[in-house]
Amino acid sequence: MVLPAYGGVTGWGALRWGGGVWFDGVSRHGELRPVDLVTGMSSIRSQPGFIVSTERLNPKELVECDGIVITSLVRAACFEMRYARSLADAVVVLDMAAYSDLVSIEEMTEFALAHPGWTGIPQCREALRYADENSWSPPETLLRLIWSRADELPPPITNRPIFDLNGNHLGTPDLLEPVAGLAVEYDGKLHLEGSRRASDLDRDALMRSHGIETLVVVGRHLREEHLVRRRIRDAHARALRDTTPRSWTLDQPSWWQPTHNVALRRALTAEQRDRWLAHRLRAA
Repeated sequence: MVLPAYGGVTGWGALRWGGGVWFDGVSRHGELRPVDLVTGMSSIRSQPGFIVSTERLNPKELVECDGIVITSLVRAACFEMRYARSLADAVVVLDMAAYSDLVSIEEMTEFALAHPGWTGIPQCREALRYADENSWSPPETLLRLIWSRADELPPPITNRPIFDLNGNHLGTPDLLEPVAGLAVEYDGKLHLEGSRRASDLDRDALMRSHGIETLVVVGRHLREEHLVRRRIRDAHARALRDTTPRSWTLDQPSWWQPTHNVALRRALTAEQRDRWLAHRLRAA
């Protein structure tokens, strides 16, 4: 009602309106967040429910989305990253924007380089170093960042399908260190219930039978980073010692459709997206 013609919704509100399923206006600390508006001038004041930004605004960065004027999605994501509470929160923003194929790392890199003087842009640029286009949830991203701070460990790859030597799909672990053969999973509340828990246990047993060490991390652990890093280090050491013959591969059979980055997902047809990515619309 109060948004002027020369302004638009930005930040998490624009990302949600643009199709970002993980942007719901609640911070990972449980706080309700106001909507961010950018006007390029101070013609309106912040009120309960929204905050006005008077940062310079190129009218070409405004687009209409289902009757609402929002900033471009790359600008909206950059805004969120620049004003994020921490570097980890900034990485989560880009990972989850990429999850819904709204912004790629390449697009964000180009945008950040073109706006060197903006408030918070150093944090945005730093977050680019840690971003990944194939993280499937904010906790997965946070777990990956904890792993990355264990300097003696090689970095993991995210959500890559594992197959047996006959081309059968064994599973897609959240994080995988393929040299040691260590798979680390984040299990949220849904994983602790009934048939889902039984399925997870079957998955772990199957992985181990093929020579893959598994480790499960739950939500509480993310608040105890030093303990998580120690568990990952210990599991990595066990994986290196494991003498079980490896009967798995990351080589994808001809029937498998790779979707591990934004470019691959954007290239899918509508039918392929419905088949391979339908679960993403239900993520949050």
